[in-house]
Amino acid sequence: MNRIEQRFAGLKASGQRGLVVYIGAGDPDLGATRRLSLAFDAAGVDILELGVPFSDPLADGIVNQLAAQRGLESGTTPPKVLATVAEIRRESGIPIVLYIYFNLLHRVGVDHFIREAAAAGVDGLLVLDLPPEESESYEALMAAAGLCPVYLIAPTTPDARIAVIAPRARGFVYYVSREGVTGMQSQVSDTIALMTAKIRSHSPLPIAVGFGISNADQARQVAQHAEAIVVGSAIVNRIAEHGTSPDLVERVGGFVRELAEAVHSVR
Repeated sequence: MNRIEQRFAGLKASGQRGLVVYIGAGDPDLGATRRLSLAFDAAGVDILELGVPFSDPLADGIVNQLAAQRGLESGTTPPKVLATVAEIRRESGIPIVLYIYFNLLHRVGVDHFIREAAAAGVDGLLVLDLPPEESESYEALMAAAGLCPVYLIAPTTPDARIAVIAPRARGFVYYVSREGVTGMQSQVSDTIALMTAKIRSHSPLPIAVGFGISNADQARQVAQHAEAIVVGSAIVNRIAEHGTSPDLVERVGGFVRELAEAVHSVR
């Protein structure tokens, strides 16, 4: 049982929902990433999702695309992200998932990257563009390293494909609650309950719902239908607004604390 599995087991035992937070690594720089990560842990975040900057982030909306660009401009590379994770691990046991595109693994070797990630203290990988049908060797390497392969399921995913994807995930299943790319929305999808029920019929894993959740009220609403909710763009947008401010961590951390309190209040 790695840190992701332990955290969800603890949440289940206490009857609570979990909060997964996404930020772009290296935005505005890796020092800020480390400080924000530690602040999120203190604020009650259950799982931290770090986006590894990539030049062609196809699954991301404009807010996260710009965060990836800022990460690249700050000199952030996959090895530097892993070094930052290792620094976070000296002070925090928060579960960490890397949100990453397959080309970054392929370039250095999938086996090498997975072993380096595990050594740094990463707990799982969400490889956006790796289809499950092509991931058999990847899953074997992840299992050997004790890491959780996280997979996405979308509203447009057919039932037959859900039956293929859901059983292959470990840690949790990430349900993308709306069509399209990442981004903030004014209201949540009305099909979340239906789709999470379909996923549960194929996997006993916790379900984390993301894409478009922008505030504490939406987080509380979605948490009624899932074991965890994921908030990304709304947080990344605040980092963009306050990235050069000396009170960046305080401002963003305060917003994240509100989200955590809202999610954890749902029973």
